[in-house]
Amino acid sequence: VQLVESGGGLVQAGGSLRLSCAASGFTFDDYSIGWFRQAPGKEREGITCISSRDGSKYYEESLKDRFAISTDNAENTVYLQMNSLKPEDTAVYYCAADPYEMCHTVGWGMHQYEYWGQGAQVTVSS
Repeated sequence: VQLVESGGGLVQAGGSLRLSCAASGFTFDDYSIGWFRQAPGKEREGITCISSRDGSKYYEESLKDRFAISTDNAENTVYLQMNSLKPEDTAVYYCAADPYEMCHTVGWGMHQYEYWGQGAQVTVSS
């Protein structure tokens, strides 16, 4: 089982990045996929999730206007489009797969995610 993030890097404030999460080794369509991030010295936090049941999307309220999740089921890949990036978006970004068909809308349910990627570093310079 693998989740591999790519597309991270260094970007100036106001710029955009698109992260990819390529999944293999499990039935992609049966898993809800979430994106999370962890900044230095801070706890991991939820960004967004897309449910396997109906493709509904859930966002952290403070990020929903700048970040967007999408999927390419034919390629078993999930994307995170990040726009208008700010220095405080600097973090390691992770994708994760949850066997539950719906996104957890209370507390993100991070402990229920079964598979995690290795993370992609995103650095936003001011």
